[in-house]
Amino acid sequence: MGFLKTYSSMFWLLAGIIAGSIAGLIFGEKVVIIKPIGDIFLNLLFTVIIPLVFFCIANAIAHIDAGNKLGRILGMMSLVFLSTILISAFLTIVAVWLFPIHQQVALSKNINIEQPGNWGEQLSRLLTVGEFYELLSRKNMLPFIIFSGLTGFAAMRVGEAGKAFRQFLYSGNEVMKEVLGVIMKLGPVGLGAYFAYQVGTVGPQLFGTYAHSLGIYYGFGIFYFIFGFSLYAFVAGGIPGIKIFWKNNIIPTLTAVGTGSSIATIPANLEAVAKMGVPQDIGNVVVPLGATLHKDGSSISSIIKMAVVFAMFGKSFDSPSVVLMALGVTVIASIVEGGIPNGGYIGELLVMSIYGFPIEALPPLMIIGTLVDPLATILNATGDNVAAMLTTRFLRGRAPAVS
Repeated sequence: MGFLKTYSSMFWLLAGIIAGSIAGLIFGEKVVIIKPIGDIFLNLLFTVIIPLVFFCIANAIAHIDAGNKLGRILGMMSLVFLSTILISAFLTIVAVWLFPIHQQVALSKNINIEQPGNWGEQLSRLLTVGEFYELLSRKNMLPFIIFSGLTGFAAMRVGEAGKAFRQFLYSGNEVMKEVLGVIMKLGPVGLGAYFAYQVGTVGPQLFGTYAHSLGIYYGFGIFYFIFGFSLYAFVAGGIPGIKIFWKNNIIPTLTAVGTGSSIATIPANLEAVAKMGVPQDIGNVVVPLGATLHKDGSSISSIIKMAVVFAMFGKSFDSPSVVLMALGVTVIASIVEGGIPNGGYIGELLVMSIYGFPIEALPPLMIIGTLVDPLATILNATGDNVAAMLTTRFLRGRAPAVS
């Protein structure tokens, strides 16, 4: 019963999508009449994204404790987080190259994902906007994320003078998370209607693309979980590091599966890293922040989603510029997703914003994110434990497993 309760929202979402897909197969293009229901759901989702992202990021940064000599730990932890996210993303790109997602479905052939101008102009448009009001558009998600982070950093820096503002950020974050939760209750109906439209107008070949992408995710995800984490544990503590990691990683893995949440796995992770030989001052920083900022599973799914949508729109996913941009987007999306219920949808909107995909790209991104969630949660949650071991190894110059 606990498992069903944890993943009940996912099952309802899948039920709506399956029902909509069946309706599309049966009624064909006649289902276009219910497409506005899907449009209403997506529009509601779009409107909540901007305030939600602002409050989430600004609140998280504003409440970071700048004291207690955390600078060195935070610096090394950030390098470890960034490295593992980039490694998982790049290896996923290699997996997509080895097992390419065939371009079976062309939802649109008239979009241009190339940004005009030279690299300097592209970078300027990617990171900034010319007017404040432009930040409030979902088409400029990355500049808005940067602005939110700067606001949170300033609120942290001003100390006592910013106490009321920090409380406002915390309260706003809680309210907007609840708003998103209410909207997502409409997900089964909204996505069901949209999938009925897609299947009815595009055809059942959609399912072949989804099955292929899910096969890549679960195949590579399990490989990364076993061999990738073992390699990290070896770097942290040699053969003893591998043994002590897997010996104490069982309970966190089961907790991640049972709760479906990286946040809920924090207590199990804290207990596990202590047994892995990670000092308390490092474990108490890396594990809680890792639950929000460190998402190897989300990194892998982000690349898979991009590859699927590129294929659906008839675009190649192998040029150097696309790969570099994908790695950057993955890092940002993995960080943004942390701490937000249904946070994967925020990352998906970021993908759409940066690459300029139309609204038709969102439902495929959402369904893939939903289907990979169980394994993604395991990778996200338990990856914090091996990250804590690596941080100890590089920061203290000794293996945590033999400390």
